Amino acid sequence: MFAFDLTWLIDSIFIFTLAFLIDLILGEYPDRIHPTIGIGKIINYLRKKAKNPNPKIEKANGVLMVIAIILVIALPIGVFLVLLRLWAGPIPYIIVGAILFKATFAIRGMGQYTIPISAALQRNDLDDARKWLPYIVRRDPKSLNKKQITSAAVESIAESTTDGITAPFFFFALFGVPGAFAYRVINTLDSMVGYKNVEYQNIGWFSAKMDTLTNYVPARLTAYLMVVSAILLGENWRESWRILQRDKHKTASPNAGYTLSAMAGALNIQLEKQGYYTLGDDHGGISYDCIKRALQVMTSTAALFGLFVVLPIVMGIICFVKLLFFLL
Repeated sequence: MFAFDLTWLIDSIFIFTLAFLIDLILGEYPDRIHPTIGIGKIINYLRKKAKNPNPKIEKANGVLMVIAIILVIALPIGVFLVLLRLWAGPIPYIIVGAILFKATFAIRGMGQYTIPISAALQRNDLDDARKWLPYIVRRDPKSLNKKQITSAAVESIAESTTDGITAPFFFFALFGVPGAFAYRVINTLDSMVGYKNVEYQNIGWFSAKMDTLTNYVPARLTAYLMVVSAILLGENWRESWRILQRDKHKTASPNAGYTLSAMAGALNIQLEKQGYYTLGDDHGGISYDCIKRALQVMTSTAALFGLFVVLPIVMGIICFVKLLFFLL
C-alpha cells in the first residue's frame, strides 16, 4: 500500500509540473481541439433545452444542467485515466494526464491577449488596444480611454489568476484531473449563463452560486500569495497587503475583490471599473507597463500556488489515506 500511495503522489507531482511547463512553452491549445470549446458547445445546446415558462422548472433545469455536464465531461476523463494507468503504466498516464490538465488553465494564454494591448498603448494606438480588449473583458471598449483600457487589462489578469489558473490547480490537488475539469465546467457555465438578467436569472442561478463557492478558497489563497509574489518581484508588497485588507470587499463579487486589491497594491496603482468599484490609490497614474508587471505577478503567484498549496494538499491526502489504511 505504501508503494501504491507513493506512486500516486509522484504521478500527481509529475502531471502538475509537466502541465505547467506545457503551458509556459506552448501557451493555449488551438480552438479546434480545445476542450473548453467543446464544453461551451454542450452548454449552448443544453441551455436552450433548459428554457421553460415555469421559473421553478427553469431553476431545476439549471441545477440538472450543471450536474449533467460535469458528469459528461469529468467522469469519462476520470475513468479513461484510471484505465490508462492500469493498462499502459505511469508514463503514458502522466503524459496524457498533463496534456488534459493543461486544458483547464491558462498562464501564457493571458499574455497572448494582453501584451498586444500593452504594445498598442505604448504606441498610443487606442483603436488597436480596443480591438484586443473584448477577448478578456465584457465591457464595451469603444468609450474607454487609455487609463481605463489599461485598468481593464490589469483587472482581467488579476481576476483570471484565480479562475483561470489557481482554482483549477486547487481542484486538481483535491480530485485530480477530473476535479480540474469539473471546475472548468462550472466556471464556463458561469461565464455563459451566470448573468443576472431576465434570460438567465433562473437557468444560471445555480451555475453562478457554484462558481462563487468553488472560487471562495482559491481566491483568498491567491490574493495572499500575490503579496508574496510582490516581495519576490520587488513590487510594493506592503501596499499590496494594505490595499488587500482595505478594499477586498468593495466588489460585488465576494471573491474578485481579493486578487484585484492585492494586484492594485502590488503595482501601486488604482484599478477602476466605472460605476462599480475603485480599488487601490492613485500614486501617479497607471501605464502600459503595468500590464507586463501584472503578468509577472500572475505567473509568480501560479508557481507559488503550486508549491505551497497543490503540493501540500496532495501530500496531505496521501498521508491521510496511509493513516486510514493503517488504522483499518
